Amino acid sequence: MLEPQARADSPLRVALIGAPNCGKTSLFNALTGANQRVGNYSGVTVERKIGQAVTPAGVPLTVVDLPGTYSLRARSPDEVVTRDVILGRRKDVGQIDLLMVVADATHLRPGLRLAQELRACGIPILVVLNMIDIARHRGIEIDLEVLERSLGLPVAASTAVRRGGMDALWGRLGGLIGQGLPARGAMTWEAPSAAQLRAALRQADQLIAHAVHKPVAPRSLTEKVDAVVLNPFAGPMILLVLMFAMFQAVFAGAAPLMEAIGAMIDWLSGAVSALLPEGLLRGLIVDGAIAGVGSVVVFLPQIVILFGFILILEDLGYMARAAFLMDRIMGHAGLHGRAFIPLLSSFACAVPGIMSARVIDDRRDRLTTILIAPLMTCSARIPVYTLLIGAFVPARSIGPGIGLQGLVMFGLFAAGVISALLVAFVSRMLLRRNEIAAPLMLDLPDYKIPQMRGVLLGLWQRARAFLRRAGTIIFYASVVVWVLSTFPFPPEGATEPAINYSFAAMIGHLLEPILSPIGFSWQICVALVPGMAAREVAVAGLSTVYAVSGGETALGAELAANWSLATGVSLLVWYIFAPQCLSTLAVIRRETGQARWMWVSVVYMFGLAYICSFIAYHVMRALGG
Repeated sequence: MLEPQARADSPLRVALIGAPNCGKTSLFNALTGANQRVGNYSGVTVERKIGQAVTPAGVPLTVVDLPGTYSLRARSPDEVVTRDVILGRRKDVGQIDLLMVVADATHLRPGLRLAQELRACGIPILVVLNMIDIARHRGIEIDLEVLERSLGLPVAASTAVRRGGMDALWGRLGGLIGQGLPARGAMTWEAPSAAQLRAALRQADQLIAHAVHKPVAPRSLTEKVDAVVLNPFAGPMILLVLMFAMFQAVFAGAAPLMEAIGAMIDWLSGAVSALLPEGLLRGLIVDGAIAGVGSVVVFLPQIVILFGFILILEDLGYMARAAFLMDRIMGHAGLHGRAFIPLLSSFACAVPGIMSARVIDDRRDRLTTILIAPLMTCSARIPVYTLLIGAFVPARSIGPGIGLQGLVMFGLFAAGVISALLVAFVSRMLLRRNEIAAPLMLDLPDYKIPQMRGVLLGLWQRARAFLRRAGTIIFYASVVVWVLSTFPFPPEGATEPAINYSFAAMIGHLLEPILSPIGFSWQICVALVPGMAAREVAVAGLSTVYAVSGGETALGAELAANWSLATGVSLLVWYIFAPQCLSTLAVIRRETGQARWMWVSVVYMFGLAYICSFIAYHVMRALGG
């Protein structure tokens, strides 16, 4: 027996394990509160969460939140970590004294099957039925004593998100520890076969039949809505309409706020200009910092509206339905159904999207998803798209509630999705022609009213991240571009604008012969170089270059006056494909474990960007643009 007194100097190690979406992380937060730390497991990029807790009897615990898994068979990097921790193969975690197998009380089957498999690991187990309040609200009655007796393992119920919902769990956990945990048994675990998994599921169904009573409920609201939303014809149309409405709102709803922010920036620029004498300091602040950062900050309302739509649809429960609707299309392109989640995440930022590809079991499917995730239109592209659309696309209506600018924005997002599917299809034809993509298995949550507190918190976090980026990366890049655009000073008797004699002009003219076939001027070349740090930096770079050049009108008007329509379209197409983000390239290197795949993504995306921009530029010129 393991006496708690013998562990006074070394807290008991408790690991939480369960299937995805069983409420395990909420339980971890309820157990540990703020006493937790997050990092990565050594050697891999899988998130590691460890926290400290103390039982009501004063026994210290170290709680480890393991990545979600359905089995220890370990088909993905996350599941490999979970398996290795349970089997004692990771020395950076240490030996686990107690396993808390977390099961969703409304859907016990995966948790009970997993608990049966974990018996063979020889570690003491406590089965926790989480979200018991939801089960009771739905009229589901669970006889804990019968379940415990049939399962042969201790069972406790909990509600991790409600005050007092942890009392029963703390009581049962304290009782187990107070009695002394059983000694670890012999480890007899072997990876179960498909037949063994099916047999374990049947056994879980028998346990549920003995201990759980579910009422015969009338058809729920979720089922009624899904009959329409998941309809093979109506479902895709609804998804298309929602996405189209989102991009229309990005332009129509954000316009007044963008004008207000732009007016504030103009006022600040004028106030600083009036306060400081003409010279390098005023140029640095006005033409460098304010012009560069302000040209990006003005797009904050559009970022907020886009994320507002995504967060509300996610909280509503619609995003899982969108995954099912997209599964058939993605299957034809040779993508695993689970690739939808990483690709959807990449609309916010490719970095978390690439990292979330860990949910895909097959290594080659995961690699394909990682390589195409940067083609999704991330939020960093929005300032570039908005600037160029505002400069070259008239703000006119082409139908009731349909604006031309919003339609073009929708088309750019669609182009990113279509190009990703085409790249995946080509990859499938070259590497895995005769294989069939695995089907998508995903639980559909019930629809629920979005919690505005959570939505607003999510918006605040994304707005803060955008502003922090503007205050750091974009600020520094703007200052660097201003320095390059200002120095060296023009020689005596110079007749051209001062910027033509600067380092920026030298760099631009050096790159111009390479990019001039796709219509790029030397000013664009200058902006693309710092734009490798982050895509939206290119807007700040252009703003700074034209500010130093002496332009006094808005940046969009400057571009419309100095560029042809063919150049504007070419740059839009360039940003659909080009890997203008060092963070994305770094995370590809880290997640694949090889620099080779990072360079593959660089070559194929720059190659696509150049070829498609070349075609777009010359087609537009032929059409008179």
